[in-house]
Amino acid sequence: MASSNESGKGRGTTRRQFLKATTAAGSAAALGAMQFAPNVFAAGSDVIRVGMIGCGGRNTGAAAQALTADKGARLVAMCDIFMDRVKGKRETLKRQKGDQVVVDDDHCFAGFDGYKHVIESSDVVVIANAAKFHPLHAISAIKAGKHVFVEKPHGIDPAGIKLMRQAADIAKEKGLCLVSGLHSRYHAGYAETIKRIHDGAIGDIVSIEENFLRAPYVVIGRKEGLSEVEWQCSTQYHFHWLSGDDVVQSLVHNMDRASWALKDTAPIKCHGLGGRSSMTEPIYGDVFDHHSVIYECADGVKIYAFCRTTNGCYNNSSSVVLGSKGRADITRCRISGETDWRWQGRSAPYQIEHDVLFAGIRSGKPVNNGDYMTRSTLITIMGQISCYTGKEVTWDQANKSDFYYPPKPEDCHDGMDPPVKPGDGGSYPVPKPGFTKMI
Repeated sequence: MASSNESGKGRGTTRRQFLKATTAAGSAAALGAMQFAPNVFAAGSDVIRVGMIGCGGRNTGAAAQALTADKGARLVAMCDIFMDRVKGKRETLKRQKGDQVVVDDDHCFAGFDGYKHVIESSDVVVIANAAKFHPLHAISAIKAGKHVFVEKPHGIDPAGIKLMRQAADIAKEKGLCLVSGLHSRYHAGYAETIKRIHDGAIGDIVSIEENFLRAPYVVIGRKEGLSEVEWQCSTQYHFHWLSGDDVVQSLVHNMDRASWALKDTAPIKCHGLGGRSSMTEPIYGDVFDHHSVIYECADGVKIYAFCRTTNGCYNNSSSVVLGSKGRADITRCRISGETDWRWQGRSAPYQIEHDVLFAGIRSGKPVNNGDYMTRSTLITIMGQISCYTGKEVTWDQANKSDFYYPPKPEDCHDGMDPPVKPGDGGSYPVPKPGFTKMI
């Protein structure tokens, strides 16, 4: 999700301008494919078949951006837990992209296994559904020889990250693209700000403050006739077995920027505090409504990370890096202190990530974001586990753990009982720090 600062930059940055800025920031290998003009697709046709796994608002946007990125792209298959959502978003995309949407009724799929049919029908899949399934759906597509765009987060538990790492490795072996929805890496202004941090504009990094404070996200009323599992899937951000909760779901953008500023390193340990104070009604599921995590890096730098989903409170979305000679506000593309600088350009990172993907496919020079997408997501997972358990969690513990939120993604099926059910009064039980055990 973008803050107002992230989404208000417009669409004025050209591919050439973005490549120049990001190459300077050290991402030339990932974005080099943008220099190449489209060719005939490897399968012998100029058409690239696109499939959607998930038909919520985010993936509808991603599909439109994919079709915008390549005139030869055609949306051919869609799936979601709910068929009405599939067909509704098909009509939305037809209005936006016209003849590029060629999904017939036989290629509209519903239920937990719908992703298999989309993968079979497509050359590239865009994945933005409940994050629990991102690793399984990504590796399934890559094993089938398909290119992948996958939204953040890239897993919700250590077991999921291990699977996504495997997906990234297989993509490299097969020469397939794997592009992440961590869009900060594709924002020219952020890239230039990070470059200047690395070049010493604020001196040595002393600490980082990360904030994502907002009202509850995508609150959906319960429709009559839904089973318990259908209800939970319809409001998946509010159930941690599906979304991973808010450190993983929301702070992943922030922690990706923090890790990037620290030259793509991970903290060695963290401790967190969290709970549910006011968003206790059944509609808010079983997630916490506030979290704070302190991460410690090997050189002593600390990252102070905060997220909250509570009504009627102060809101803020920011990534501020404090240095010995000044400070950098990454999402505002501003440096102050001994250096006074502000980036004045415009960027459209949500579009550019798809431009990169399809340029990589057309050129035969695959783009693979597997390294930072798994690292940044695991940083948030260790923070979430610390908030849930009340324990200090180390990077080594998170890396070695096989913990997952049951059930396993591959064991989910239509008609199943969800792993959490409402308690007395209708509200759902939440993890209890000091009592809940995970790793």
